[in-house]
Amino acid sequence: MKSSKNIIVSIIITAIIAGGAGFGGGYLVGKAQTPSRGNFAQLGANANRPGGAAANRLRQGSGMINGEILSKDDKSITVKNRDGGSKIIFLAPSTIISKTTDGTPNDLAVGETVIATGTANNDGSITAQNIQIRP
Repeated sequence: MKSSKNIIVSIIITAIIAGGAGFGGGYLVGKAQTPSRGNFAQLGANANRPGGAAANRLRQGSGMINGEILSKDDKSITVKNRDGGSKIIFLAPSTIISKTTDGTPNDLAVGETVIATGTANNDGSITAQNIQIRP
């Protein structure tokens, strides 16, 4: 009898140790995958601000520019950045151009301020998915 009681006690102790180790390991893995408070708060703040979704797309490899239209043609506009540089924004058939109401490429005038979001191209230009005309 003594040996069977020792075996049962050994099994129970082993189960408790294994369960504790599994819990501790899972806790550490979960903690490593949880964003820090700063990152989580920043993402939440961006998601709730106007333009926050666009800022998130920019961080995920999309392009975004905010500035004044310097020139335009039927297929593109050139926008001056706030830092003095410029970007070429290509218009695609699917590009949405909006203002208080939806706009057209004719609404894109030199001197207008716009925010363009889209896909960044290898040459530094952007193929627009959306252009907002800003007052």
